[in-house]
Amino acid sequence: MGLKRALVSVSNKEGLVPFVHALVEKGIEIISTGGTKKVLEENGIKVIGISEVTDFPEMLDGRVKTLHPRIHGGLLAVRSNEEHMKQISEHHITPIDLVVVNLYPFQQTIAKPNVAFEEAIENIDIGGPSMLRSAAKNHQDVTVVVDPSDYELLLQELNDRMSISVETNQKLAAKVFRHTAAYDALIADYLTNQVGDSSPESLTVTYVKKQDLRYGENPHQKAAFYQKPLGSTFSIAAATKLHGKELSYNNINDADAAIKISKEFFEPAVVAIKHMNPCGVGVGETILEAFNRAYEADPTSIFGGIIACNREVDEETATKLHELFLEIVIAPSFTKEALEILTAKKNIRLLTMDFTSTQTVEKQLSSVSGGLLVQDEDVFSFDQANISIPTRRQPTEEEWKDLKLAWKVVKHVKSNAIVLAKDKMTVGVGAGQMNRVGAANIAIAQAGVKGIGSALASDAFFPMDDTVEAAAKAGVTTIIQPGGSIRDEDSIKKADEYGIAMVFTGIRHFKH
Repeated sequence: MGLKRALVSVSNKEGLVPFVHALVEKGIEIISTGGTKKVLEENGIKVIGISEVTDFPEMLDGRVKTLHPRIHGGLLAVRSNEEHMKQISEHHITPIDLVVVNLYPFQQTIAKPNVAFEEAIENIDIGGPSMLRSAAKNHQDVTVVVDPSDYELLLQELNDRMSISVETNQKLAAKVFRHTAAYDALIADYLTNQVGDSSPESLTVTYVKKQDLRYGENPHQKAAFYQKPLGSTFSIAAATKLHGKELSYNNINDADAAIKISKEFFEPAVVAIKHMNPCGVGVGETILEAFNRAYEADPTSIFGGIIACNREVDEETATKLHELFLEIVIAPSFTKEALEILTAKKNIRLLTMDFTSTQTVEKQLSSVSGGLLVQDEDVFSFDQANISIPTRRQPTEEEWKDLKLAWKVVKHVKSNAIVLAKDKMTVGVGAGQMNRVGAANIAIAQAGVKGIGSALASDAFFPMDDTVEAAAKAGVTTIIQPGGSIRDEDSIKKADEYGIAMVFTGIRHFKH
């Protein structure tokens, strides 16, 4: 199809002037409005104002300017429909063959700190989406461009064939409806949050593709990584890659698990992850101390793992990391010396992110066949717990430190979950078992002699006293668990029998 008249009105003016110059050189008439018209005229491009087309002034502070039959009639008229063409001729409406529009910067507006509600509302575009939808609906006759990255494609096709193919128009129309849907989703989300509706009757979400992935969990599965607009900056999606191969699907999941655990700690901490479960967590006075403890926790499983450090990686720590095969190291920063050491390995991924940024609490979305589960993120902290001690013995000061560390980690371990901790590090992790004593036995076996004198944390209550029995025989001296079983008394008696101090938190941390 040949292009004779174009309507151009954009907030993103990237590449605008050379693109419109090229259109004019091909004999295409340009209609424009507002700031776009001003920019084009300043660059010597002849432009027809919207008011000249509509014979009606812009009004209501620019809220009404393109919502007019002479615009939408020119967009929606089906060229092969004689009655349509007769009607627009009778009303002196000229067809518009090309629409180049992008929308008011709503996302950028609400991203500003403390933005006023009134300013956000004023940046909800009405005329723009209406023109885009009209043009996209009539894409067999109208070309519509919403993304400056498509300018080159359009000009190339015009150069090659002097028209735009139906196939290209279909692709551009689909992109328009994705764009307007995402735009409306952001507005809906913003207004829903403003009124505090946590479970609306319909859920509108939008994500922007960050990258294509080579494959998903397995090589036969296709996958891509999408980022939430205005999502948390303390996230794997917002991380900066300094070195190494592109992240894989499994890398991203594991890295996400690592940084979520690192959120729990204010002191220097290192988290080692394998298959979305922690294999070692250590804290210390320095990041090197923390790493040494995380490594000692499970020197076998850390091989091929993902490491998150909540402090800058220095030369000494980098030297230790370099000795291992690791997929990813995540940290706030790396010293120059650390980078020189770690980048000697071609494939290791080095990522940085802002560990000091405000940690946005986001809804967690989990897909199921035919549906979506939505829940609040589990950010319940130890300070919020309703602590009680039902046993005769109370934990010592040192035991409290181990209990807190174990409890911070166990909430991030797949259920059923048991974590043993001692001397500022995990010493045993039992994950994803079908019964609780099974998870305890795995953690105990992993800990071995390091389990003697350790603290045990459970993500849920004990349905019977067998877990306490197993813990006592392994040398565990203190236990933290939610409590709430109808057989709590059995576990309390068993703990008292072995002199174990047991703490109830009143809160469960299932993770599936």
